[in-house]
Amino acid sequence: MKRVLGDIFSWRFALLLFAGLIVIYPLLWVVSLAFSGQQALQLVALPEGAGFWQQLAALVPLPQQWSLDNFRAVLTEQPFMRWLGNSLVVALSTTVVGLCLSCTAAYAFSRFRFPGRERGLMLFLISQMFPAVLMLIPLYVIVVQWLGLGNTWLGLVLVYAITALPFCVWMLKGYFDTLPYEIEESALLEGASRFTIFYRIILPLARPAIAVTALFSFMTAWNEFILASIFMDDESRYTVPVGLRFFVSDYASEWGFFAAGSILVSIPVILLFLALQRFLVSGLSAGAVKG
Repeated sequence: MKRVLGDIFSWRFALLLFAGLIVIYPLLWVVSLAFSGQQALQLVALPEGAGFWQQLAALVPLPQQWSLDNFRAVLTEQPFMRWLGNSLVVALSTTVVGLCLSCTAAYAFSRFRFPGRERGLMLFLISQMFPAVLMLIPLYVIVVQWLGLGNTWLGLVLVYAITALPFCVWMLKGYFDTLPYEIEESALLEGASRFTIFYRIILPLARPAIAVTALFSFMTAWNEFILASIFMDDESRYTVPVGLRFFVSDYASEWGFFAAGSILVSIPVILLFLALQRFLVSGLSAGAVKG
């Protein structure tokens, strides 16, 4: 018992608790501001001579009255639902396109040997070493001027899919490398084609990696702001991150609406994570080949 209590109150636990409070404190501000019904919050003013615990409690941003006015205003008085629908279309399309490209490319890099294979993998790795902002001008020239896809969802989906593709390919290739090749050899002996093996054997076994890749692709498109704000000029095609910026400007700051919108934006990501949670495990192929 003493050992357990000693582990609980050790310096590691204190460090983790302190780090957790640092992470939770900004989120507490967002939640409190969203449910306050106001556009700003103020900390409680304490009289002189207040104790330590009173000062500590005063740092907690709690609204004086809980209200859903900010959520109601965001959903009814602002085009938030349109922005949300645009983000869903772009994010889901990016996820589908990214999975199709990354799964096939990763399988080819993992199972086949062809000229330029190592250089292609190295180029994918090198592309991740540069900030995404450096690719902004080339992407704008290619998508807007050459392809004429400015202010379109297709152009934004292509940009997002290409941006997330190198990381997805490397992650899926690493998982495909762990799958035993004997399964494919057995299927080839039974007369199965490469496409059948890939679609009916490899993809089901790689569901954990595919789930992580889908979540990464979705969040890449869902949370991105800079590219969407540059490629989209029509307000009716704004995604949620671009639309939320209008709540905070140089002349007015509607922080309550911004906080409420931020909470609403996080709900689809939470639901997607819960839906894919059961796939976020490894070792599905363990025991698939008899020793």
